[in-house]
Amino acid sequence: MNGLGDMMKQLQGMQSQMQENMEKMQEELSRLEINGSAGAGLVTVTMNGRHDVKSVSIDQSLMTEDKEMLEDLLAAAVNDCVRKVEAENKSRMGNLAGGMQMPPGFKMPF
Repeated sequence: MNGLGDMMKQLQGMQSQMQENMEKMQEELSRLEINGSAGAGLVTVTMNGRHDVKSVSIDQSLMTEDKEMLEDLLAAAVNDCVRKVEAENKSRMGNLAGGMQMPPGFKMPF
């Protein structure tokens, strides 16, 4: 019976450590800045690792273009940034899990 109690204590310790690591990673992701762009860099978007948009930059030369084109470039830059954030999050989550393979389509809980 003592073996089961020891195993439960060990599992609780692992859970606590995993929770601490997850909290630390969430803090790091909130400080992380990732850039996405479109139109050869004429539109750039900066997000943190939690998908919060921190800044948007639109080159002055685009101010004479039509509204639809500017909207398309902005959407493309945001999508580029989101893909980069997802890749970074997946990489960091893999490191947190000690190389354990995450299920396909796994999303961070934030």
